[in-house]
Amino acid sequence: MIARWGADYTEDLLGILKKYNVKTTFFLVGFWVDKYPEMVRKIDEEGHEIGNHSSKHPHMSQLSKEQIEEELSQTSDKIEAITNKKVTLFRPPFGDYNNKLVITAREMGIQVIQWDVDSLDYKDYGKDAIVKRVLSKVKNGSIVLFHNNATYTKDALTVVLENLQNEGYKIVPVSELIYKGNYYIDHTGMQKLLR
Repeated sequence: MIARWGADYTEDLLGILKKYNVKTTFFLVGFWVDKYPEMVRKIDEEGHEIGNHSSKHPHMSQLSKEQIEEELSQTSDKIEAITNKKVTLFRPPFGDYNNKLVITAREMGIQVIQWDVDSLDYKDYGKDAIVKRVLSKVKNGSIVLFHNNATYTKDALTVVLENLQNEGYKIVPVSELIYKGNYYIDHTGMQKLLR
């Protein structure tokens, strides 16, 4: 999940995740962390993983190495100050990444991840559209992108979780799903093992 600009539905989402015994990953933007530190603490206390989603939500491929380091370190430092846990994951805004970003993040001990299923919840097409889109695209190993403050995410999440769990899927934080070494990211955003 990505922390969108507000936190109106975050408590509801945490309640739904708890009801279905799901732990997931929230990728937080620095200015959201500044505005909602108590929510960052609650996400962490509920047992969810917290990743970095930049400080100011820029197009990362357009930044210099120094600017990338600043975007990553500022937000990681803020999250770590609240949770006392090292941030090891980064999800680039807009899915915009390049080799410079991946290499710089790795040098900082952070893995860059992508998603392969976009719920498009931020477009406010409605609950049914989110459910249909996610359920039709999920496969083993999928990373699904939701936003915590999109209007219909909380309504769709219950249906999505029920269906996926009934189909035998186990939903886990991103760090439990991804390869940690000897991989590359293909044109679809999926990790592939190097052979």
